[in-house]
Amino acid sequence: MSVVPVRMFGDPVLTTATDEVVTFDAELRRLVRDLFDTLESERGSGLAANQIGVPVRAFVFHVDGVHGHLVNPVLDFPDAEEQDGPEGCLSIPGLYFDTVRRQHVVAKGYSDRGDPLQVVGTGELARCLQHETDHLDGVLFIDRMDTPRRRAAMRAIRSAPWFGGPAAPRVQVSPHPIFGRIR
Repeated sequence: MSVVPVRMFGDPVLTTATDEVVTFDAELRRLVRDLFDTLESERGSGLAANQIGVPVRAFVFHVDGVHGHLVNPVLDFPDAEEQDGPEGCLSIPGLYFDTVRRQHVVAKGYSDRGDPLQVVGTGELARCLQHETDHLDGVLFIDRMDTPRRRAAMRAIRSAPWFGGPAAPRVQVSPHPIFGRIR
């Protein structure tokens, strides 16, 4: 078990879709432990495998006293109710931006041993489950913003002390339907 450096905004691994897990073995269990250790060290709510440079569909979460992990997650939305509020990311440290997400989500996937799991989330837990699943699809939360919010976020990111270069990284616009519409 160990704490692993979190990849920062601009790293191509963050905008590349991850591979489905097909082998549930000791290596996967070690990855999940490393994700938990890193999440705890960073004091975050969730952490996807690609955020530590491992391009597989797995993430961990710890929100409002609920913690766990999902491998190969698939999301279902039981209704169309939305929430709009601050969201942050360990790969974009110290910055929070209002982002629209669904209020309720049912996340289905597997444990690190291959057992079926289901997590039902509302509010912050729903936001986290959506955020981490997006990571696995190569989508950052700023990709979910409307144009004015995304522009403001990019200005803040370029001004952040951890941002490493004068050229703005490309922001990927999600090819996935967002609440029934394509952006």
